[in-house]
Amino acid sequence: MIIQDIKQHIREKMQYIDRTYWILFIALILVAIIALFSASSFFVFQEGNSTLGPILSQMIYIAMGVVLAFGLQFVPSKWIRFMGYLGLIISLVFLLLTFTSLGVEINGAKRWIEIFGITFQPSELAKLTLIIVVSDLFSRIKTQDDQRIYFGIAIGITLVICGMIFIGNLSTAVLLGGIVILLAILAGVHIKYWGSLIAAMLVFLICGYFYINEAYIKKGIKMEDGHILGRAITWVGRVNDMLEEHNTSDAEFRITDDNYQRSHALIAVARGGKSPVGVLPGNSIQRDVLPQAFADYIFAIIVEEWGIVGAVGLIFLYLSILFRACFKSSRYADFSAMLMVMGLALMITCQALISMMVSVGIGPVTGQPLPMISRGGTSALITSIYFGIIMSVAREQTELGVRQQAVINESRDDVPDITLD
Repeated sequence: MIIQDIKQHIREKMQYIDRTYWILFIALILVAIIALFSASSFFVFQEGNSTLGPILSQMIYIAMGVVLAFGLQFVPSKWIRFMGYLGLIISLVFLLLTFTSLGVEINGAKRWIEIFGITFQPSELAKLTLIIVVSDLFSRIKTQDDQRIYFGIAIGITLVICGMIFIGNLSTAVLLGGIVILLAILAGVHIKYWGSLIAAMLVFLICGYFYINEAYIKKGIKMEDGHILGRAITWVGRVNDMLEEHNTSDAEFRITDDNYQRSHALIAVARGGKSPVGVLPGNSIQRDVLPQAFADYIFAIIVEEWGIVGAVGLIFLYLSILFRACFKSSRYADFSAMLMVMGLALMITCQALISMMVSVGIGPVTGQPLPMISRGGTSALITSIYFGIIMSVAREQTELGVRQQAVINESRDDVPDITLD
């Protein structure tokens, strides 16, 4: 009986789902599957003594993500907000655990924890839950006093979360802080609040860069990633490497251990640029050279194999997610839901653009994955949850609009016709 009621409930809600979001989501999954097969070289296949091990594990995560997204679209937004607050507390605990023996270091960064044999990245959960919580806090602003109170609470929580993430992942902390500021602007927070915050962030980053450059980089001092300045020193070094590469002539340029990945990513991009459609899927050479061809630099392989047509198409796909969110959320009656959708859409799109810029040599190495496409179980699941929440709000607001219109039409029908003789 209960199962029948659930099926009936789902059938009733299905008529209100946003099919455009599903098309964009499925399109990303198809790109992810093709790119994963293309970017996974012979050497990667050898992991775990299984030829299809890496691909099979990622496919399982993607399948789990689809199930999560489908189920979440039927969850009311008020429940999502409640789970956001609960999840933020859990993510804070998990972030603290990265500094314990449970913390796992991968590729020089201690951003993961392992519990019961499962390895995942707490910062991904923190990004999701912080956006949900901050959106709810900003939506409560009604007066000038509210701005000071709720903006202060939101920024306080953001500083704690970003501070925890900063130690192991500076780029994610900066990206998340930027999204919070954008949400403050969308929420109508006065410029004196978010403007001063932007100024403080810029001063902190610029002064931090010059301090670390003078005190550590130029003196050749290196820190382990567990040190509070470990990742910051690494990031400053990457910025310097990028600037040095741009100032080096072609004749003087040499591939070293420090610029190995960036150099081969640029070679992949250059090779793909010879034809509008690249060298076609499966014909990449750099996938067997790049250590992170299936992760951080997967966009370089996409450009190599799909050319400028594939690159532009993928950029358009990510931008379509943001444009769709802007179009739909502008009509939402629930202000908190609007901010939440915009925050999640901005996170997906901005993270994708940053990952792409790194792959083509425009920005320093950040370690940001290409959402839903780069290999990584935690990233695939969290991105799927982003889509599930966005689609949940779209369904809920569409259903609300239909019901309100039905009430209006019914009230009009109940008004008696009065004829004046």
